[in-house]
Parts: sequence; structure tokens; C-alpha cells
Amino acid sequence: MNRFAPSGFLRDIGTRWDVLAFIVVIGLIVFLGETSRGLFAPLSQLDIVPLSLDPIHLPEYAARTTFRMLAGLALSLVFTLTYATWAAKSERAGKLLVPILDILQSVPILGFISITVVFFMSLAPGRVLGAEFAAIFAIFTSQAWNMAFSFYQSLRTIPIELMEAAESFRLSPWMRFWQLEVPFGMPALIWNMMMSMSGGWFFVVASESISVGHTTVALPGVGSYIALAIAQKNLVAIGWAIVTMLIVILLYDQLLFRPLVAWADRFRVEQEPGVRVPDSWALTMMRRSRLIQAATVAFHAAVLWTSRAVKRTDAPTAAAVAAPKRRSLDLLWVVVLVAAVVAGLWHIVWVLIKHTSLREAVQVGGLATLTMLRVFILIALASLVWVPIGVWVGMRPRAAQIVQPIAQFMAAFPANLLFPIAVYGIVAWKLNPDIYLSPLMILGTQWYILFNVIVGAASIPTDLKEAAANLGMRKWLLWRRLILPAVFPAYVTGGLTASGGAWNASVVTEVVNWGTTTLTATGIGAYIAQQTTAGDHPRIALGIAVMSLYVVVLNRTLWTRLYRYAQAHLALE
Repeated sequence: MNRFAPSGFLRDIGTRWDVLAFIVVIGLIVFLGETSRGLFAPLSQLDIVPLSLDPIHLPEYAARTTFRMLAGLALSLVFTLTYATWAAKSERAGKLLVPILDILQSVPILGFISITVVFFMSLAPGRVLGAEFAAIFAIFTSQAWNMAFSFYQSLRTIPIELMEAAESFRLSPWMRFWQLEVPFGMPALIWNMMMSMSGGWFFVVASESISVGHTTVALPGVGSYIALAIAQKNLVAIGWAIVTMLIVILLYDQLLFRPLVAWADRFRVEQEPGVRVPDSWALTMMRRSRLIQAATVAFHAAVLWTSRAVKRTDAPTAAAVAAPKRRSLDLLWVVVLVAAVVAGLWHIVWVLIKHTSLREAVQVGGLATLTMLRVFILIALASLVWVPIGVWVGMRPRAAQIVQPIAQFMAAFPANLLFPIAVYGIVAWKLNPDIYLSPLMILGTQWYILFNVIVGAASIPTDLKEAAANLGMRKWLLWRRLILPAVFPAYVTGGLTASGGAWNASVVTEVVNWGTTTLTATGIGAYIAQQTTAGDHPRIALGIAVMSLYVVVLNRTLWTRLYRYAQAHLALE
């Protein structure tokens, strides 16, 4: 043993990490306790203790908003690992589940809130808990779809040699999921979790300050604080909100996402020698703490126990026995699917025919066309800007570590905080709101393209880069033969989610309020926002139905074909 490193000293170092881990864990428990305080209080308590723009309340508001964001992220992760896996592994189910995912990501946050707020409020009548359920669900709808698409794309593009290796090791489907599929999709999933967390910040105002018809609830949080500051035209309060957001984003970057990125680096298929491995002090603490090591061992034991509990079904006799059962499940699936489609169509047609006219539906279609043109132009411009930047960052791990927190903050920056600048500029220079409100739509969604391209560029195999260098590929030839084909699958995922996010953001950005001044752009987003404020549920349903129809048609005619091309191209690699 090295005399300069006695065992007592090592034990002392381990104890220090245990103390630090203990402090973090206790701090987390206290955080959960403080943020959950008052969940079962009556809703009237929100009126008795109204929101205040005094910055002294911002730590509490930030804690409660962060709790909702993390709860939504946890639900999104569970949804991703189940829904995306089902869609990727079942060809029959995928034909329905992927279009449903397209529709769900096109439904605006206000649409979900207007439809579900009564249901969630009824779960805890007269209690704050019901409003919390509604807010967390709204945040979930701003996070889940991006993560699900990312994991689905990863499962569909697992290299054949890795699948063959899993077969040679005779892994059960359960162990293959945890030993191959989840690790393979983990790097991209973590980057999209960061993007989803930031996307939740973008819609936090709509999720915490709920106003549907005669129902108005303002939960304590940063989103409600921003909404109140906008209503009172208080620029100082908006400045305090920006500072608070920056601090919170830096905290969960250091305590959550930076450790996850460093931990997931082990799952990269290609490990390039000489490249600096991402590190994190929080991850080092977890690895060196004996308390957390004990929890990790217990988790691994649980996974192994479940793997033994799940029996293999790859034997010929088992497959023969399972065939009739599988046919019965397929028949049941078809019956349930047909019944759901018939019931859904009947309800939609009945509501729309009873309360709206064909002429109004055509007018709403025209509004959707205008919004679609904005989305096309903005996605094209964002791609021209962020694809080269994403490639440059992704091929330089050190730059990625620097860019990560900056991009998170920019992605989390709510468009609402730019309303004062937008309103002042448009009114002062008498500009056209239809044109100059449009950039607000892409403000929070363009980062989907950047994050996914970074992941795609970072995963370019080392041998391909070395081969390109040996062949003397430069500039456009290098981009055409190596870089663009390599990042294309990731770009499709980013472009798809960015497009859906832009449609979603149109509800927030086509009607802009600053105090008593309101600017409105012509589009389906403004239509849905106005009908939500009026509490006109049939017309809310009409706007959502038309928007979803446009998104599904675009995804089927454009993004699905790009997905297929990406899969075919990757298979050729």
C-alpha cells in the first residue's frame, strides 16, 4: 500500500462524500416537503394570499414551478419508455401510435387545458391539488412528445450488429430493453429531456395562470409571476423573473442534466480516443458516496430479479403456444381500434355540426394555412442557422459542455418576456403584426433542431471521420458525403418536433398582451386563443381539429417520408 495514501485518509475522503450526499438528499426531501405544502388547501386560499410581485417571494415561486416541471418530466419519461417502445416494436400498433403522437404534439397547451381543467379540478373538488394536477398535465404535454419521438427514432435505428449481438447472448426481451435499447437511446434522450425541460419553461405561463371561460386559477409560481408582471407592465418584475430563471436553470443543469450527460457518455457506440470525457462534480459525489452506492446496488438487484422473473418466450414450443394468444390480441386490438375511431368521429362530428357551420370551418382552414406558411418559413430559416452551428458544437465535446447550459437558458426563455419589446416596436413603428409577431413562434422551438443536430454530429463514428480525412474530403464534399447523411436522422427528429412546437406556440404568440395593449396576428393560433378566453368549447374543438388535421397531413406527406429515407440511408451505412 502507498504510504502516502493511508486507508484512514481514504475512509475520511469517503466520509466527506457521504456527508455531501447526505446534505443533497436531505435538501431534496426538504424541497419536496416545502413545494408540496398547501396542496390540500382550499382553492379560496389562493385568493386570500394573492400573488405578489415582491422579489422576496420568487424563491418559493421558483421552487414550486421547478417541482411541477420535474413532476412533468418524470411522467414524460415513463410515457416515453412505454409509448415509444410500443410504437417501435409493434408494426401494427406503430401505424396508429405514431400518427396519434403527431396529433398530440399539434394540440396546443391551451387546448389541453381547456379540455382537461374541469376533469382535473373534479379529482380534488375545491382543493389546490386539482389545479396542480391540471398544471402538471399541461407541462407534461409540452415535454412528452419530443422525448417520445427521440426514443422512437433511436429504437428504429439500432445498428443490426448490436441486435445480432443481443441475439447471440440470448437476452430476453426485458433484458434487451434495459441492456441494449435504453442505453443506445440514452444520449439522445437526455439531450431531448433537456430540451423538453426548457420547453416546459416556454409554456409555464399558460400552465400556471389558467384562464378558461369563467374558470381562472393562478397557482403560485414563476409563470403566474410573469403573467402578473405583464398585466401590470412591470419591467422590473420581469427582470427579477429572468434572473430567477437563470439561477434555477443553472442549478438543475449542475445537479441533474450535467451528471446525466457525463453518466450517459458510457453508452456512446463510438468512443473516440483522446477526447475529453464529460465530467460532473455531482456525478463524482454519487459515485464516491457509499450511501448512494448502496442504493445503486439495490436498484441493480431489483433489475436482475425482474429479469429472472420474466420468462423467455423464444423457444419453439413457447412460440407455438403464444401464436393463438397473439392472434386473439390482434383481433381484440382491431375491435378496440374500430370502436374508438367510430366513437371519436361520432362525437366530433356531432359537436361540430351542432354548434358550427361549414363556412366557419372553411374560414378556420384558411387561418391554418396562414399559420402553416409561417411555420414553413421559420423552420427553413432556423435550419439554415442551427444545423451548421449544431454540427460544429457536436464534433467538439468541450464546446458542447459550454454550449449546453447556454442553450438550455435560451430554449427556456419564454416568449412572453419579449412581449414588451414586440409590442413597443410594432406600435411605435406601425409594423404589421402578421409579420413581426411570427419570430416569437420559433423562439422556443428552434432549439429542438440545435439539440438534435448536436447529438447527431457527436455520434459520427471515428473511423468514418478518419476515412474522410485520409481521402482529403473538404468543405462541401465532406458535408455532402459524411456530415449531412450522419446528422440527417437526428435533424428529422428535431425538425419534426420543432414544427409541432411552432404550431403549438402560435396560440401563445399570435395574440400578444402587454398591459391593456393587445396585438393580434391572423392565424389559427389566435383563433384558438380567443375561443379559449371566451370559453367556447365547440369552437375550441374546431380549431384544434383543423390544426391537428394540418399537422397530420404535413407529417404524413413530409416528415414520415424523411423518416423512411433516414432509416434506409442508415441501413446502407
